[in-house]
Amino acid sequence: MNKSELVRLVAERSGITLKDAEQALTATFDIITDRLAAGERVQISGFGTFEIKTRAARTGHHPVTRAPIEIPESRVPDFKASQILKDQVK
Repeated sequence: MNKSELVRLVAERSGITLKDAEQALTATFDIITDRLAAGERVQISGFGTFEIKTRAARTGHHPVTRAPIEIPESRVPDFKASQILKDQVK
């Protein structure tokens, strides 16, 4: 499923226009992104938790030359599904 399909389904289920559904979803994604960028956790009851994890610096290898490469520490988004979501997917 892509964003346009999600927008269409939200519009159908909620009885709002496609434009309103797209604005609502875009605002939701923007808020989650902004909060994560600020280092906050975003917990949505019954769905899951978004947070930022820090990936430690490590040594990798160039795929062709196999020369060692230093990979710097980085921040990456992480999602953990709630137990309710896990149970509904089973």
